[in-house]
Amino acid sequence: MEPIRSDGAPLPGAGKRMCVVGASGKLGRYMVRHALERGYEVVGVCREKSVAKLAEFEGRITVFPGATDDRAVIARAVHGCDAVLTVLVPWGVRHYASGTAQAVLDHARPDARLVFSCGWHITRDGQDAYTWTFKVFATVFGRLAKLARLVDIDDQVEACRRVFASDAGWTVVRGSDLEEGDSQGLPVWSRHVGDPVLASNLTRRVDFARFMVEAVENDALIHEAPAIVGRLTPSALAHAGE
Repeated sequence: MEPIRSDGAPLPGAGKRMCVVGASGKLGRYMVRHALERGYEVVGVCREKSVAKLAEFEGRITVFPGATDDRAVIARAVHGCDAVLTVLVPWGVRHYASGTAQAVLDHARPDARLVFSCGWHITRDGQDAYTWTFKVFATVFGRLAKLARLVDIDDQVEACRRVFASDAGWTVVRGSDLEEGDSQGLPVWSRHVGDPVLASNLTRRVDFARFMVEAVENDALIHEAPAIVGRLTPSALAHAGE
């Protein structure tokens, strides 16, 4: 029997299979919860040492242990999936994010909905307007992190460039600063950073994950790169309905 809502209607994910790449992270675990609540059969990919973080979902999801840029692991995990949600994490300096994105693009079903997560620093068309403090922080942090061989922000940029060039049914969700806390509802979004509605630069992590999952069912977001902010933040409330 397919999962149903309290009003008797089928859940949006009933009969569908979703893969969460990067399932063991904070954002990934929220996405798994949202996907299960919406009736999806869920597959998760995470590093072997992080599998224990998914213990709460034991018996409810299928886990493929391995690096998210391991093409063989991704190929097995996304097989038969209607949707793939991918956390683009630019760990290290070995092209981890771009390798992950390319593996998903190459091995997901041609008709699968692909939703990727990244930060506001990613721009699709160059029309985003950043504050000088944001630009200074991104430049300094990016250089120091790369020198320390911890994070390569440029690799996340390359990962998104590959997604934007793809003919797949993709969405790239660009997140603001994140915080924990109870849900405020589905975040609001804009096509460009610099829109006053985004000025608060803060989103609940649980709601970022919700936007990722709900984007799968929203065809209006195909080939969009929405920049999101919390629905109850001051800037969102000030510009509601505009």
